[in-house]
Amino acid sequence: MTPSAQIAAVIEVLAAIEEAPGKSADAIVNTYFRARRYIGSGDRRAISDRVWTLIRGQRQLQWRLGGAASPRLTVAASLLLEGWTVSGVEQIYSGARFAPAPLTRAELGRLGAMQSRAGEGAEMPLPVRLELPDWLLPRLQARFGARFEAETAALSKPAPLDLRVNLLKATREQARLALLEEGLEAEPTPFSPWGLRLAGRHAITSGAAFRQGLVEPQDEGSQLVAALVGARPGMRVLDWCAGAGGKTLALAMTMQNRGRLVACDVSAARLENAVRRLRRAGAHNVERHVISVRDKWRKRHVASFDRVLVDAPCSGTGRWRRSPDARHRLTERGLAEMVARQASILDQVANLVRNRGRLVYATCSLLTEENEAQVSTFLSRHPDFARAGPDLALTPAQHGTDGFYAAVLERAK
Repeated sequence: MTPSAQIAAVIEVLAAIEEAPGKSADAIVNTYFRARRYIGSGDRRAISDRVWTLIRGQRQLQWRLGGAASPRLTVAASLLLEGWTVSGVEQIYSGARFAPAPLTRAELGRLGAMQSRAGEGAEMPLPVRLELPDWLLPRLQARFGARFEAETAALSKPAPLDLRVNLLKATREQARLALLEEGLEAEPTPFSPWGLRLAGRHAITSGAAFRQGLVEPQDEGSQLVAALVGARPGMRVLDWCAGAGGKTLALAMTMQNRGRLVACDVSAARLENAVRRLRRAGAHNVERHVISVRDKWRKRHVASFDRVLVDAPCSGTGRWRRSPDARHRLTERGLAEMVARQASILDQVANLVRNRGRLVYATCSLLTEENEAQVSTFLSRHPDFARAGPDLALTPAQHGTDGFYAAVLERAK
């Protein structure tokens, strides 16, 4: 592709993201490329890298432009900030075949005004500089204190690709060597005994190590949450918000395929997507159950499980390295609704834990109201539960993982 064609593709992707505010940018990018398989791998990487860079710097770009801007104007502004001249940008926006349409007089005016303001030394507001919603700033300042800027800055950096080695099929060293045969140099993760880390983005799913079930993409923090469950062979274990089964796979591994593992979710489609992953991993002890409004399943399973994992739906603030667009979709009202939903889920599953069994509550959030405060209010409502150890709190800045929180709660009676 020519540089102009690449820029045109970037504009198309950003426009598609803007038109579907409730859909993840990652899904939109994947859909875009699936419909255009003729785009080569190098061009895909160049387009994707620019899209993610622009999403990560969206607030700063719009501030420099003096307000909201179209995708084509945002991209043009980013080129100027990279050192391009106005005439160079105009050549990219030539209107030729596969190139963006020429910049309008109004667009050129805004770009000129941006360049004029660049020398004025206006101070960029803190939430803009850190790419945060204004309303979220005080919450994160209270959460992190003196570490606030370092922690929030880390959320804007690209994440590495972490893999969980599937011990049902290989050791960590065997998996590392299998990846090396594909030209991928992976390093052991510092905390998870099952983890391998690759720098940058890689199409891991096309390789033999993935297809054979030796590895599964999973952030090291998520692996540590699965480890915290303490699921062992012969146990009865419930993964209540299983989704597509990422942590279910890890639990089946730690159970060595022995015992009963039930994966539950409100979405039949998500559970159906887990089937292929379970088969590839060689996980044979997993049952699936779709949660419904008039579900009698819970009544039949009161006090049945040794371990219950609630990987709760949350704000996802801890995953902003991987989903930078999510910060622009999060609202204060949405957060409040999420907190209420988490409390309801915890109340629903509390009586499924057997005597001396454990409930593990986890989020990929950095916010106190979804984490420590949520657990504290649960314990006040359920005095038969108590903490069974210190909480787990991980952040990109301190641990190099996504942001994760987990609390282990034991039922006393």
